Amino acid sequence: MQGLVFWLVYPVLWLISRLPFPLFYKVSDLVFFLVYHVIGYRKKTVTENLELVFPEKSSEDIRKISIRFYSHMCDMFLEMIKSISISNEELKRRFTFSNIEEIEKIRKMDKSIIMMCGHYASFEWMNALQLYGLDYKGFGVYKKIQNRFFNKMAQDIRGRFDGELIPTTSATKTIAKYQKEGVLGIYAMVADQSPKLSRARNWTEFMGSRVPVFMGAEKLAKDLDMAVIYLHVEKVGRGYYHATFKPITCNPKEEPDFKITNNYLEYLEQQIHEAPEYYLWTHKRWKHRNASIPKKAVIYKRN
Repeated sequence: MQGLVFWLVYPVLWLISRLPFPLFYKVSDLVFFLVYHVIGYRKKTVTENLELVFPEKSSEDIRKISIRFYSHMCDMFLEMIKSISISNEELKRRFTFSNIEEIEKIRKMDKSIIMMCGHYASFEWMNALQLYGLDYKGFGVYKKIQNRFFNKMAQDIRGRFDGELIPTTSATKTIAKYQKEGVLGIYAMVADQSPKLSRARNWTEFMGSRVPVFMGAEKLAKDLDMAVIYLHVEKVGRGYYHATFKPITCNPKEEPDFKITNNYLEYLEQQIHEAPEYYLWTHKRWKHRNASIPKKAVIYKRN
């Protein structure tokens, strides 16, 4: 059944990916109309999240942010499909980077890098970093797709740009293995997911509410002595993004507990406040805010 679904859907995705960009974004406009106006996909969740995070905003302001968010979300979904066939030159033109020298400085230290990201702007086209001739292998830590055919497609897309996907379930073991083998890598981690309540060991404030947070990136950095940077991505136009590297630490073992995670959250919060329409409001990031905190949990205070 998985194969049947894939082979029914994939030809359509391939055809969409081959469309010229003006027509391609017309398709995105149609998807937006269906998702927002017809299906109403998670509209209640989006509104509740926005009202929670921005209590000072009026209902009309929330509605406008919501509409802009859905339009962007549909663009980003279609851009993921575009990755099937986009050329290296086109991708590099549409997803640009400044201050590459920050990566080169770390390379001179012979250290791998954990690149912390948020569900913000575009986390699909960051593959473009592999096109800049850096002396690093690119990895993306991701949640494995249940359909094995679509999962392989995701891996093949990453492989087009000399990258590799690592499932979250085996990330720690795999990264430790590569470190032991002397492989210098940049490991992209989208680190703002909500942990399962049964595994929530660390809590802090995020956008005004106390929630559990993942600290796996910080722990890996300390255990394996890896540099940590934040990838600040801005949407500068439809289908165009610009990223800036914000160093967090090159000496993680010297950092106090939670400092790395706190700096990451500060960078992400700043972006959300500046342009909230580019954050992924459909995911239930604050679903555990009213849950009882386990006795053994650690509560970290934000600066």
